[in-house]
Amino acid sequence: MPQQLTITTAAARSGWSPRMLRYIDERGLVVPVRTPAGYRKYGLHELTQLRSLAALRRRFRLGVDELAFAARYRREPELRRAVDGWFEAAVAGDAVSWIDWEQRKHERLLAA
Repeated sequence: MPQQLTITTAAARSGWSPRMLRYIDERGLVVPVRTPAGYRKYGLHELTQLRSLAALRRRFRLGVDELAFAARYRREPELRRAVDGWFEAAVAGDAVSWIDWEQRKHERLLAA
């Protein structure tokens, strides 16, 4: 069985703080296995993901929150449609498009 590291050891080896590792896990970016007691255990795969995540952040000057949103955007089709619709209206620069987008948003809120 491959070596499984505690969050403290994984933080030291990856360059992230334990607090950031928890945040990254909660946002679904790097999800370690859990023990039956709920403790996070990091293996080689997770350490590699953490290092590549750090490199991606440096290369494109991104915050973890931005990457978390990108992951959520990819996972949630409804969010993707809403954001894409907003951008389409924004790019069009058409006031009617904005009004239509806002109207549809309010209709969805009222229906919920």
